Amino acid sequence: MNQPFGISEVTAKSALVRCGIPGIDYVINPYIGCRFACKYCYASFMGRFVNKQVSDWGTYVYVKTNLPELLGRELTRLKDKGRGKEIFFSSVTDPYQGIEAKYKLTRNLITVLADYGFGGAVSVLTKSDLVTRDIDVFSRLRSISVGLTVTSADDGISRYFETYAPPVSKRLQALVALNGRGIRTYAFVGPLLPHFVAQPRQLEKIFRNLSDAGTKDIFIEHLNLAPYIRNRLLAEMKGADREIVRKFYNSQTKSYRQDLEGIIRTLVTKYRLRLLADMVIFHKEYQSVPRDNAPAIDRILH
Repeated sequence: MNQPFGISEVTAKSALVRCGIPGIDYVINPYIGCRFACKYCYASFMGRFVNKQVSDWGTYVYVKTNLPELLGRELTRLKDKGRGKEIFFSSVTDPYQGIEAKYKLTRNLITVLADYGFGGAVSVLTKSDLVTRDIDVFSRLRSISVGLTVTSADDGISRYFETYAPPVSKRLQALVALNGRGIRTYAFVGPLLPHFVAQPRQLEKIFRNLSDAGTKDIFIEHLNLAPYIRNRLLAEMKGADREIVRKFYNSQTKSYRQDLEGIIRTLVTKYRLRLLADMVIFHKEYQSVPRDNAPAIDRILH
C-alpha cells in the first residue's frame, strides 16, 4: 500500500450504539477506520462518513478520544446496570489495532465498564495479540468473552489478505494465553477464503490449531462479496491466478457453500468444537434473521 497513513483525533456524540447484529444490544467502536487494511473487510464502507473512498481503507484512523467519558454517562441510563444486555467491541474497526498501544482507548472503555459494575455481558473480537495486555481488566468483568479472528493456518496467507494485522501464529498464542488465565474465548473463522474447498487440509489445520489452543467455540462465516468488497478485492488481486479469482466468484454460489459446510461439520465433530449459531453464517441471510428468532450471542457464549 503506497498511500500515506494518517491518524486524527475526533470527538464522538455517543459511545453505546444500538446494534443490528442478532443477539447484540450495543456496539462500541473506539476508532473509525482500521490500520490492519484487510483486503476483504466489509467495514471499508465506513470511509463515506469521513470523506474517504473504499480504496482508502487501511490508510486512516480516527480516534474517538472522548468515548470513555461518554460511556460513563451513558451507562447510568441502563436499567439494572445493564443486566441482560450485551456490549460488543467492535463491529466496524479492530479495537486492538496498533494505535491502541498508544491511546489505550479500548482498555479505558473496558475499565469504565468494570469500575461501574456493568451487569451484562461484554464480547470482544480482534485480530491482535495486544488483547492479552488487558487480561487484568477482563478479569474484573461479570461476563466476558474474547474472540480472535483466524482465517488461515499460514502466516503468509494471513499477511497477504490482512496486510498489517499480526500473523495468525500470534493470534493462536493469544488464545492460549487467554485460556490459561481463565478468560472465555472463541474464534471467528471468517471470512472463509475460497481455496478451502480445493484444500480441505488447510481448513482442518485451522480447526486443529484452535482445539490445541484450548478454544472450542467458533463462529464461521462465508466470504461476503458485496459489490464494493468484490471490486476492491479484484483490484488488489490484479495479476493473480485466474483460477483463484474464479473461486472468489464461486464462493457466493449455494453449491459451493454447501460443499464447504459439509467439510466444516465433519471437522467440527472430529475436533469436538462447538459451532456457534449452529450454522455457517452467510452475511445476506444472517442479517435478515428476525432478532427474536436469532440465537443470541450472550446466551451462546455465557
